[in-house]
Amino acid sequence: MPKVIFIERDGREREVEAPIGSTLLNIAHMHKIDLEGACDHSLACATCHVIVDTGWYDVLPEPEADEMDMLDLAVGLTKTSRLGCQIIMREEYNGLTVKLAGKAK
Repeated sequence: MPKVIFIERDGREREVEAPIGSTLLNIAHMHKIDLEGACDHSLACATCHVIVDTGWYDVLPEPEADEMDMLDLAVGLTKTSRLGCQIIMREEYNGLTVKLAGKAK
């Protein structure tokens, strides 16, 4: 099974199993990683904002316009920001590394 590496807000890395077809948001929740996802995959918020490692960003499909619109609301937006609810795990993403973005205060 492929793995995803989540870099938590305190800098700790957690490598977890990532079932193919699951979103990063679901994978985080399976492993009790603190990635919110307030809108439950409906693209109505940016609480599942993650920062994709630069080496992986171009491997992923480009974000759709709706995701880009929601990212404009994200705290700590970067050039490699994505929403965890929009990244669907595939075998070729084995080793994908993402950092949890900062939370809104």
